[in-house]
Amino acid sequence: MAGSVVEFTDANWKSEVLESAVPVLVDFWAPWCGPCRMLAPTIEKLAGEYQGRVKIGKMNTDENQETPGSLRISAIPTVLVFKDGQEYERLVGVSPESKFRATLNKLGIA
Repeated sequence: MAGSVVEFTDANWKSEVLESAVPVLVDFWAPWCGPCRMLAPTIEKLAGEYQGRVKIGKMNTDENQETPGSLRISAIPTVLVFKDGQEYERLVGVSPESKFRATLNKLGIA
């Protein structure tokens, strides 16, 4: 993963996301997904800008199927935002950077 983008897996999901002291943004993606690749630069940019305030990362749905299945991820890209271990927001498809910023700013971390 580039820069400050965290790689989430089924194995580290609980410690990295559910038990995180800061809000977490998770991009569910797969290497073959064109829209997922279009979203990647936005995720990387946000990870750099919000570093220390929000944990931002990606989960490959081909390599990790348990967590996306339990969260009812049926289309990718899907981005979930977690706060205090609970799902706070769900964005499906490619959204503009401004929408992600608005969601993150609603968390009160700006």
